[in-house]
Parts: sequence; C-alpha cells; structure tokens
Amino acid sequence: MFRISDTVKHLIIINVLFFIASFAFKEPFYDLFAFHFPANDLFKPWQYVTHMFMHGYVYDNSLLQMSLMHIVFNMFGLWMFGSSVEELLGKQKFLFLYFSAGIGAALFSTGIDYLQFYPVYNTLTELGLSSNEIKSILTTGSYPSSLDAHISNVELSKFYGKYHSMAVGASGALYGVMVAFAMLQPKAKMGLLFLPIMIEARVFIPLILAADLFFGVFRIPGDNVGRFAHLGGALFGFIILWFWKRNQFKRWN
Repeated sequence: MFRISDTVKHLIIINVLFFIASFAFKEPFYDLFAFHFPANDLFKPWQYVTHMFMHGYVYDNSLLQMSLMHIVFNMFGLWMFGSSVEELLGKQKFLFLYFSAGIGAALFSTGIDYLQFYPVYNTLTELGLSSNEIKSILTTGSYPSSLDAHISNVELSKFYGKYHSMAVGASGALYGVMVAFAMLQPKAKMGLLFLPIMIEARVFIPLILAADLFFGVFRIPGDNVGRFAHLGGALFGFIILWFWKRNQFKRWN
C-alpha cells in the first residue's frame, strides 16, 4: 500500500510542476487551466483535464496555506491509494480510471451548478431581459432594482457566483481511485487521523462520501470544497469498476 508506482510518481510530479507554474504565471495561468463554468467566456474544453493538475489559488497570498494543504492532501491520497489500485488494474486501466473520474467529477458538479444557474437565467429572460442585459449582470454584478420583486438577492448572488466559479484539484480523480480501492480491497484496514481506530475500506470510504453528501446539501458558509465534484468522481469510479468486475475489459492491460 505504501510503494509508489511509476505512474503515480509521474502524476505527482506533473501536479507539483503545475503548482510551481502557478506561482510564476499567477491569475492568467488559472484563466487558462482551471475549470470555468461552461457559460463563462473563460471556459475552454481542455479545462476538463487540466483542472486536475491545478491546486488552490496561489496568486492570492491569503489562500497560500490552504493551497499548500490542498495539494499535499491530494498527493498523499494519490500515493496512498493509487499505487495499490494500479498494481491490481494495470497502468492503462488505472490511467483510464483516473482521468475518467476527474472528467466525470467536473461534469457532475457542473450539472449541479446548472440546476441553480439556469432557473434564474430563464426567469430573467421571462422578465424581458435581453441576453446582453443578462451578460451585463453576470460581468458587473449589478442589476436593476426592479428585479428585487421577482428574484431574491441570494438567488442573484448564486447566479453571479456560479458564472464566475473555478474548480481546481485532483480530488475528483482521487475519489474515483479511492472507490476503486474499496471495491478491490474491501477488507483493507485504514486508520482515522488522530484516533487509534482501524476501519475497513468498505466502511471508511462510504463514510467519507456520506460526509461529502451531507456538507454538499447542507453547505456551511465559507466551505469552498467541491463536495459534488468529489461525489461525481466517486460515482464514475464506481461505474467503471463495476463494469470491469463484470469482465467487460477483461483483456485490456
């Protein structure tokens, strides 16, 4: 479980190089490679992949410590679970799982965001606002006071926030790997930080997912963790492993 495979080592190196590049190029680097809401002009198709190698927002010094923690925990998790999963699946399957889970995480979380974004967009359209007027609201954050009778400030704030949101990190891909680990080695014992308790993977991983679901639905103010991205990565990881365990890709190694 603690041996590092070449593939995992290379993924960690790429993540670290992207993190270092973030210091050099700062905000323009995030504009290019972080995952932006698809309705935003900054969105580019390659961001479905590149966001997996971005961590934190190092152009903001106040968030530097959080950014460091983000990449350290993700890379620790990749080292902890990835090598074992790759050993059991093989390099090709592991990479397919990793990138599919990461892309799936972005797709899933974007779908959840659209459920909050487009009802407001449709309401604004029904109220007679043109696409240019709506775009002005999204770019400036200001809106006519006449909207107050139809849409709450909270809804407009979420509408604006979703448009400008950025997603970064390997967490979605990592969650897919974690679920695969639990399915491949369900009785593997795992420890809880700060508690002398060992729990089997088939219990430990679902507990983490349950926590993400809870905090995703009942979001605490200030919690910027991509809970639904985690769940999306886990879901795609589960589906892929489920198919593989049914031998659909039996000869692919």
